[in-house]
Amino acid sequence: MTTRRAALGLLAGGVAHVTQTSPLWAEARHSYDLRPVPILSGVWMIKGATEYFSRDNGGAIVNCAILQGKSGLILIDSGSSRRYGEALNLALRKLDLRGVSTVINTHHHPDHYFGNQVFADKPILALGGTIAAARTEGDGFSDNMYRLLGDWMRGTEPVPPSIEIGTGDIVVDGRRLAALPLGGHTASDLALIDAETGLLITGDLVFLDRAPTTPHADLARWQEALTTLAAVQAPAVLPGHGPLDRAGIAIRKTSAYLTWLNDRLVAAAGMGLDMIEIMETPLPDEFASMGAQPQEFHRSVSHLYPEIERMILPRAN
Repeated sequence: MTTRRAALGLLAGGVAHVTQTSPLWAEARHSYDLRPVPILSGVWMIKGATEYFSRDNGGAIVNCAILQGKSGLILIDSGSSRRYGEALNLALRKLDLRGVSTVINTHHHPDHYFGNQVFADKPILALGGTIAAARTEGDGFSDNMYRLLGDWMRGTEPVPPSIEIGTGDIVVDGRRLAALPLGGHTASDLALIDAETGLLITGDLVFLDRAPTTPHADLARWQEALTTLAAVQAPAVLPGHGPLDRAGIAIRKTSAYLTWLNDRLVAAAGMGLDMIEIMETPLPDEFASMGAQPQEFHRSVSHLYPEIERMILPRAN
């Protein structure tokens, strides 16, 4: 652990010690209650909170998918910390005593791969771009997660995926999948189709009942990816955040939000508004009701607006 991160962990540990009287018992004892829910034949999910990272939720905001493999369980995305990975490991051994055989990471954001540390002796697969980004940005993500989550992160070190996954029709631990290399949420986003059930696992290309996050977003490319995913016509979609979608609405709602977000920021640039003025504008009801709002909208303004301003406003010189 770096000296800086160790100091953050010690400070967070002291804070946790003095908050033992908090009514948030899960936060006080720093343990996760992870319960795999069966959703299809040989498939389970662990649903994350539709919020931003906080010391109340311990960073347990991501959906994890679990598929039954030949020699154990295939885990898709491993959560936000070592503690989370340890809790996940215990919970999954109740499904299969052999535990996890393989881990797949859909992209390089920390809530999707910081649990890898617990499964470092297993094959950990991802797209090549995800592996490179996790190696480059992991330490910066880790420092930020320690600041956000404090003692929940104790002992966590980023372990990037190490094996580049094939694309197209592949077999992982005896289970047939179609691996779709896409992008837009980040530069490298993996979606998976389970051949046995038809389930589409989208990572953070799709959100439901939770505002999409945009720190590495390319909105035009993201919309292209959503068009590709919609064409799959999957019987069920497991988004990166939010409930399982059996009604075919998650991809459409994600696209609608991204369209509105882009149009709002382009119009604001045309009117010469600054970021504070945009953030103070009320959200439409359909988007204001999403989880993590208005915080995610405010973050998206800071992520995306400077580049949109440069595109829309004429150069003074």
